[in-house]
Amino acid sequence: MRTNGRTEPDRAGSADETSAPSFDAAAAQAIIAAHLGMEGPLLPLLHALQDAFRCIPGPAIPMVADALNLSRAEVHGVVSFYHDFRRVPAARHVLKLCRAEACQSVGASPLSAAFLRRLGLAWGERTEDDALSVEPVFCLGLCACGPAALYDGEPVGRLTASVLDELAERARRA
Repeated sequence: MRTNGRTEPDRAGSADETSAPSFDAAAAQAIIAAHLGMEGPLLPLLHALQDAFRCIPGPAIPMVADALNLSRAEVHGVVSFYHDFRRVPAARHVLKLCRAEACQSVGASPLSAAFLRRLGLAWGERTEDDALSVEPVFCLGLCACGPAALYDGEPVGRLTASVLDELAERARRA
């Protein structure tokens, strides 16, 4: 099943949440506790939860709200505002392809379109084997090395079709 990494139903597909790490309230509570002494803990805390669970699990939102003395709506608002936060899990590996003008001027659009066609995906979807999610991103600051991408947070510049295919294969093997 190809699935969308966001919660909006109008964006491709529904998530198969069985592929994500199961929610562990004790682990979530430990992550929350580790962030309570920080100034401005909400964003780092949400990132840590997403790192652990590949998304922000629904049951974690009231836990975060209670711990930080925020409303559930405030926490949900932050999760839904920032595109990097997910309510449904991403694949095991995430490839973010730059869609900014500098990368487009050196061929990113046709390169991305051909790659998505080879995988049988649309933007924001993940492969059926849950190996790879492909997402658009707007400017990675790697303009001199375009077309550019982030693979699991690591920058990759001067993309070609063969480099993209190797990244997809690396995701499948891992």
